[in-house]
Amino acid sequence: MIARTVCRFLLAMLAVGSSQAAPSAEVRTSRTGSVEYQPAPNEATLPKQFQLERHTFQFQQTDVPTSSRRMRISSVTFPSPVTTPERNNNTVHCEYFCPTQVGKKPGVVVLHILGGDFDLSRLFCRALASNGVAGLFMIMPHYGPRQQPGSSARMISIDPRETVRGMTQAVLDVRQAAAWLAGQDEIDPKQLGVMGISLGGITSALVASLEPRFTKACFILAGGDMGEVAWTSTELAPVREHWKKTGGNKESLFAELKVIDPVTYARPLAGRKILMLNARQDEVVPPACTESLWRAFGQPEIVWWDAGHYTAVRYIFEAMAKTVRFFQPSEPRPGEDQSTAK
Repeated sequence: MIARTVCRFLLAMLAVGSSQAAPSAEVRTSRTGSVEYQPAPNEATLPKQFQLERHTFQFQQTDVPTSSRRMRISSVTFPSPVTTPERNNNTVHCEYFCPTQVGKKPGVVVLHILGGDFDLSRLFCRALASNGVAGLFMIMPHYGPRQQPGSSARMISIDPRETVRGMTQAVLDVRQAAAWLAGQDEIDPKQLGVMGISLGGITSALVASLEPRFTKACFILAGGDMGEVAWTSTELAPVREHWKKTGGNKESLFAELKVIDPVTYARPLAGRKILMLNARQDEVVPPACTESLWRAFGQPEIVWWDAGHYTAVRYIFEAMAKTVRFFQPSEPRPGEDQSTAK
């Protein structure tokens, strides 16, 4: 509740010069198009469940009225590369916050928290776009408009097997979202990033390990060792209780979740930059799990706040400032003119 109140207060502050107008009588322009998804050079080496073949997908983009002079906002939809029994879940919904300044821009896919409150993700997208970085907020499987009325299916479920399916679909959706973002004329495809908070941070860490197009990644209040998180987190007590009731134990839960554990795939990569922002007293994602992910990625830059998972909202201004600086355009190499930097 505190976090939601703070987010709404900050959104109100950012509304000066960048607010979204009421969707009343203004005419909304829409366009449709297609994107050809090109598999990564190392596609064949990725785990089978995360691979995507070459394909073309259609998208629809609709302008959202806004009084902002710093950004344009639009809604973007395209089919998920995964087909599920829940019809609504098969369409990926995004919100695109694009800076109005001229020239090629970095682009970042932004993922939301477990609770499905999207205001925080939009807040970061506005901050990025206000500073020259395009933000594509993607709604993950079974959230918001992707929920199917009458269905109990969720991305994060008391059934770990369903969680594996949901996380796998989220990774594939993000990979396709990255292809859409890279295909926009105003985006520099060599400066793509991904970020998220809590569940979004964990998912970002997983996809950053599997999608080489992302040259930057920021994980906020995230970690690895998913089996340990599920076994010890206060928020996931229903998961382990359900697992025990169905005959599972700690070892089998760890084995089940290993396939969606970012630590399983994380590794240092030349040319990739990573920023981790975490809480020292995190009661949801144990600090030991964060440290495990940090080591797996080669000990990148990490910031520890004196806070818990929810009280870390006190550091939101710092998080926004650090995130904006992190995703700024890369500096040209020594002796290279900015106009020719790739």
